[in-house]
Amino acid sequence: MSSSTLSTSPELTPLERQSVMRTLRSPRLLKTEVLAGLVVALALIPEAIAFSIIAGVDPRLGLFASFTMAVSIAFLGGRPAMISAATGAVALVIAPLVASHGVDYFLAAVILGGAIQVLLGVAGVAKVMRFIPRSVMVGFVNALAILIFLSQVPELIGVPFLVYPMAAVGLLIVFGLPRLTRAVPAPLVAIVVLTVFAVLANVLVPTVGDKGELPDSLPSLFFPDVPLNLETLQIIAPFSLALAAVGLLESLMTAKLVDDITDTRSHKTRESWGQGAANIITGFFGGMGGCAMIGQTMINVKASGARTRISTFLAGMFLLILVVALGDIVALIPMAALVAVMIFVAIATFDWHSIQPSTLKRMPKSETTVMLATVIVTVWTHNLAIGVGVGVLAAMVAFARRVAHFVTVERTEDTVNGQQHATYTVNGELFFASSNDLYTQFEYATDPSSVTIDLHGSHLWDASTIASLDAIQEKYRHHGTDVEIVGLNEASTLMRERLGGKLGSGH
Repeated sequence: MSSSTLSTSPELTPLERQSVMRTLRSPRLLKTEVLAGLVVALALIPEAIAFSIIAGVDPRLGLFASFTMAVSIAFLGGRPAMISAATGAVALVIAPLVASHGVDYFLAAVILGGAIQVLLGVAGVAKVMRFIPRSVMVGFVNALAILIFLSQVPELIGVPFLVYPMAAVGLLIVFGLPRLTRAVPAPLVAIVVLTVFAVLANVLVPTVGDKGELPDSLPSLFFPDVPLNLETLQIIAPFSLALAAVGLLESLMTAKLVDDITDTRSHKTRESWGQGAANIITGFFGGMGGCAMIGQTMINVKASGARTRISTFLAGMFLLILVVALGDIVALIPMAALVAVMIFVAIATFDWHSIQPSTLKRMPKSETTVMLATVIVTVWTHNLAIGVGVGVLAAMVAFARRVAHFVTVERTEDTVNGQQHATYTVNGELFFASSNDLYTQFEYATDPSSVTIDLHGSHLWDASTIASLDAIQEKYRHHGTDVEIVGLNEASTLMRERLGGKLGSGH
């Protein structure tokens, strides 16, 4: 196996092992990872509780999922420093099953969804990332930034007035402190400062404890109480497939974003089946399942400077310690502090360069349209899979339209053996979008009795093109014209020999 082959082993690659060992030997680097993990854990708690409420389950299922997902993916995943936990995308997909069949079917669907992700990962589904254009990726990032911001708006509506200045102070700290020092993550300082203020001043503002009851025990093995038969499979399979697709898409695109930020490559295939294995583990420990979280990942990588699996592992461990052993203290954290951190993440995540007038002026209109379509659909549906799917479809249509116009047809007429003869020279790639227009480029009624179609500068890509050539020849025969097609390359010749005259009379 070549060195470039993506590893599917849970063992660390030599480079990753070297990075982890270097971090463990360096107090400065280790401090960064530890503090990053702590900040992420604090930010995960209210998010996990909120997503549990969306899914219609006990908050413990979201918190346990965030613990097991983070710890599992730290060992199994292919993208160091990326955070996986309970997510809103998974909660939205799976919520109808909870309402209709209860928690046991819900957890069975999480386990099956994880198994599907493992199969998709082993099958190489990560390779489809090559077909997601940059404009869709930019739209994905911008849509996520908007969704992160919008998710914080309810925390600022119908709350005591003091929440607003507290959130403003939090924003001032997370934006301003890095200009003075990066010794301690600014989000952690904001959380600590506002919590101390809220406790000492005894102010009445919404806190983490108001979101839901925190667990007081460790997660334990859980086996869903569902019949192991075909009927159960028919019930949970659609939800498991949706969970697998949404989870993998969000995880792989988040991994690609972190690759760009850190200038490193990740193992997308390993990340794919690692997400599945983490979901299986999560389901068997009574967790609601999840995937990569772009908001918490940005806190870890961009705001806190973490770069290794250590921060991911510690985020999960700190989460469990905080909610089980220190739940009473964590419950005192004002939501204003976490709102400030998440707004900072939203602003830092958004690709502001993509909407600058100078960028929009230079960018092809089709690229901008694709980006906007991805943003609008994702924000409108709150479903990343649908938004990215629409973006890719729009990019395909735009690409097909552009390529179709690259085909040119030039007509010349001369005299051969005393008779008039017309030659059509076709240049460009012929496929379904361009070949349909090709049929209209010939002067069937007025051409002389002898016509040559020269395809030296073309290539035939699909059956639509073969059908168009058949239709062109048939049209000329109807007018009594002798037409000859020349210049086909070897691949095009073989395709035409195999399909020519066998596709019906349409074009």
